[in-house]
Amino acid sequence: MSAQLTAEDYALKGSKRPLAALYSRNARAVIARGLLATRSSNWLVMVSGFFEPVLYLVSMGVGLGALVGSVDGPDGQPISYAAYIAPALLAVSAMNGAVYDSTWNVFFKMNFAKLYQGMLYTSLGPLDVAIGEIFLALLRGALYATGFTAVMAVMGLITTPLALLMVPASVLIAFGFASFGMGITSFMKTFQQMEWVNFVMLPMFLFSATFYPLSVYPQGVQWFIQALPLWHGVELLRQISVASFSAATIVHLGYFVVMIAVGMLLTTSRLRTLFLS
Repeated sequence: MSAQLTAEDYALKGSKRPLAALYSRNARAVIARGLLATRSSNWLVMVSGFFEPVLYLVSMGVGLGALVGSVDGPDGQPISYAAYIAPALLAVSAMNGAVYDSTWNVFFKMNFAKLYQGMLYTSLGPLDVAIGEIFLALLRGALYATGFTAVMAVMGLITTPLALLMVPASVLIAFGFASFGMGITSFMKTFQQMEWVNFVMLPMFLFSATFYPLSVYPQGVQWFIQALPLWHGVELLRQISVASFSAATIVHLGYFVVMIAVGMLLTTSRLRTLFLS
């Protein structure tokens, strides 16, 4: 004889799992969808993004490097100009790949394809979407970093095995930019507003000691540059490239850890506010 069911048995009960309202532990569904879309339509854009820093390295490192000669590296030892700008261009490559995926791609999916609305109408939570999209940006950054590091090796710009740590460090840099980029994009509503992304990235690229030492700038400008995330990425990769570590290395790493935490919090809260409130 079966037991009598009561109204309590039919009552819906919320999950007691931490962050259950934000995270359904299914970010892999977002990642799988992104990989399928990339394979079918966006692979050429991803490949083309790899060549920009390589062309900069060849033109500036080899061409201008013949005029500049050697410069002081992070450890004070003279290195070629190509070896000086190569880690900086690797940081720029990680930034560009992550920012493109977390801004323009996200902007289209959010405002035109209405993709995130559809995702959040399922069991997926805003943290699933944030993790999935940011992972795709990190994957792109990792591919760029690996390919660019291989180019550096072919050009003879890697002199220590520890320089291979530039690849995971580049992924950390990409993580910082991607987590923030997606959150900031959630405030954008028009293509004109999205132009602010390029407006910010171009001067950051030019003035984050990518091509010149920080010391060439006036003191006030130096303080401003040192507050920019790309400068911390450039300095971090330069130190790794010659295996010259100091207390500043911890500062650079900590900068991106804080940037990631704040960016993930911003992105998750914005997705929840936009689509679940």
